[in-house]
Amino acid sequence: MKEYLTLTQIQEDLREGVLTCVNLVKHYLDRIQENAHLNAFVEVYAAEALAAAEVVDQKLARGEAGRLAGLILGLKDVLSHQGHAVRAGSKILNSYTAPYTATAVQRLLDADAIVIGRQNCDEFAMGSSNENSAFGPVLNAADHTRVPGGSSGGSAAAVQAGLCHASLGSDTGGSVRQPAAFCGVVGLKPSYGRISRHGLIAYASSFDCIGPITRSVADAALLLEIMSGADDFDSTVSTREVPAYSESLAWSGKARIGYIRESVESTAIAPEIREKTTALLDRLKAKGHAVEPIEMPLLHSLLPTYYILTTAEASSNLSRFDGVRYGHRSQEATDLESLYKRSRTKGFGEEVRRRILLGTFVLSANYYDAYYTKAQRVRRLVREESERFFKQFDFLISPVTPTTAFKIGEKTEDPLQMYLADIFTVQANVIGNPAIAIPCGSGENSLPIGIQVMAPYFGEKNMLAFASYLESLGLKH
Repeated sequence: MKEYLTLTQIQEDLREGVLTCVNLVKHYLDRIQENAHLNAFVEVYAAEALAAAEVVDQKLARGEAGRLAGLILGLKDVLSHQGHAVRAGSKILNSYTAPYTATAVQRLLDADAIVIGRQNCDEFAMGSSNENSAFGPVLNAADHTRVPGGSSGGSAAAVQAGLCHASLGSDTGGSVRQPAAFCGVVGLKPSYGRISRHGLIAYASSFDCIGPITRSVADAALLLEIMSGADDFDSTVSTREVPAYSESLAWSGKARIGYIRESVESTAIAPEIREKTTALLDRLKAKGHAVEPIEMPLLHSLLPTYYILTTAEASSNLSRFDGVRYGHRSQEATDLESLYKRSRTKGFGEEVRRRILLGTFVLSANYYDAYYTKAQRVRRLVREESERFFKQFDFLISPVTPTTAFKIGEKTEDPLQMYLADIFTVQANVIGNPAIAIPCGSGENSLPIGIQVMAPYFGEKNMLAFASYLESLGLKH
């Protein structure tokens, strides 16, 4: 079967009768089986996906199919899908079945997307390499000795390897964009509140965003358009009108582009990434766009602020997993206290336990003001500083990651080095702004490199149009 880069190409062949949804699902099921060693999927819905494909084919024959007919989709293992298991990559949720479907997922299903399976991820979306999953690590399809990024590593690797056409992930500090960059695909983090979080297993509620991983900006725009909008089940979701993102991808005029000087000039950035980023900025300048460096005094406070606040929220959110109501329950407990301790100690992995302990510490009475309160103040200052930038610039451009995909096991013994993989992506989550990662060629050993475009709050329309423009420049090659 030929390679499809966009859903439009698939739908053209469906209309011409040279392809059916059933054939498409069978193709992806074969690909999943052939690439089982990547460990991208933790559960495949073969019979269910084939049955759904037959229904969509019938709708197509009657001219009644939805906008996503022909889209074969994978779901990160933190999104609820009624009647299906959801584990968040953790032993603590053994035997748990979702009683309802996440709003974002339901909107895609209503548009006739076909869900083919559940995808591996770092436990409770905590990680930058997909090595923290209870189901084992995911491999990067470009080099099986390297990580695919995290926490949506299975979702990105599945799109990279052609195991599904698109995936749905979650982004708390870069967990859609960073694996997208490592795998050479497109990853979109929307503005906070653009997409309902109802049905997303929470890590850090004021940071978490659901976002698509695709092979093209056009598909990311279409999925965002369909998933976005008000939802009675999520009080934090915006009621703003949803633009027709998929119909607004034409870019015209000259952009005002800023880039954080340290993100390009620092010697801590891999030379190949620095070269690709500099070459793109020079190319844009040559085309008449305004490109200027900016200084961000609070740049070095981003990661500490992010990890203080997200671990605090994780400590609170994950307190519900106690072995009492559902999930893993220790059989060695002798009383209620030992039930909590033993169930959580055995049910949670090392990284999740580390973040819960850190979060509990910063929320403790003696340290609350010293850490949590101060981090909230810095978050506000970062937001104000970023708002000033976006009064001067249309977009901020940066690398997505400081390096290409690193080797499996290379950073597991040094959590700080692992956390630094998110240094360019966390800003968008701290301030709530949209950002997109798009492929920008490859470096040594043919490992993918990604470029990030960040826009003002709720500036997805212009951001997607500009990302589509960058895509048209042939950056991927």
